[in-house]
Amino acid sequence: MPKHGRSFAKRRLPATILSALRQGRETASDASPAVGSASSTLVASYNVHKCVGMDQRFDPERIGAVIAEIGADVIALQEAAQRFGERNVLLDFAEIERRHGLVAVALAEDAGRRGWHGNVLLFREAVVRDVHPLQLPGVEPRGALVVDVDLDAGPLRVVAAHLGLLRRSRALQAEAILATICARSERPTLLVGDLNEWRHGDRSSLYSLDPHFGPLGANLPTFPSRFPLFALDRILGNSPSLISGIAVHDTALARVASDHLPIKAWVDVAGAAPAFTPAHRELAA
Repeated sequence: MPKHGRSFAKRRLPATILSALRQGRETASDASPAVGSASSTLVASYNVHKCVGMDQRFDPERIGAVIAEIGADVIALQEAAQRFGERNVLLDFAEIERRHGLVAVALAEDAGRRGWHGNVLLFREAVVRDVHPLQLPGVEPRGALVVDVDLDAGPLRVVAAHLGLLRRSRALQAEAILATICARSERPTLLVGDLNEWRHGDRSSLYSLDPHFGPLGANLPTFPSRFPLFALDRILGNSPSLISGIAVHDTALARVASDHLPIKAWVDVAGAAPAFTPAHRELAA
């Protein structure tokens, strides 16, 4: 064997990546489509990578085609608008509404602008009761949308977020989201988005979420899209009965349209009870 070959053979992947590979293999079967009840609401999360695909092409129409593939009733998008400057949107939301029946939630205090630090939330059929844009702490400009809606199945709160790259920032951002939720009226609540954290338990920067949302959800790798390794994207519920199934949307188109694969969950709004008890509120205080 050549000298450089022997040297390469001795190299080892970092333990965190090896662990993620093992967990990805163990949960690969969970990535197949789950079966929800007839009354389930399909909720999805998709980091669209500013509409730039793995082939380096800027192609908003291709992102729209993936959104159509998913067929969600509720979908949170990350990096769908610029996080800097004028924060211009990168997708044609009027066209998405016309073709797919999904309406982007507007920020009333900003002349109907869609998008908050790149986060956009779309609904197929819902009455929007309240929209609260949340500025998140940390080094990078990050935010979340806290949206209360009434669906045909019942009331729901969706927190659409894109957390930071730095561990300390993510910990502060998780605490800020919890404080905001616990200060509001009780509703079945979903935390949806690219949380930029694949670790679990006390190694996770999002450990503070566990008492409220339980363990950090199914460990389904979504990044990078061509060879999913890390479970960065999550859909978490504040009630054990809220989410009945979860899966990665893994198609040939999704693998090239963005560097993240979408994640989707079947949500039973009607059968879920709010789970933020006084004890939870005390923990978040």
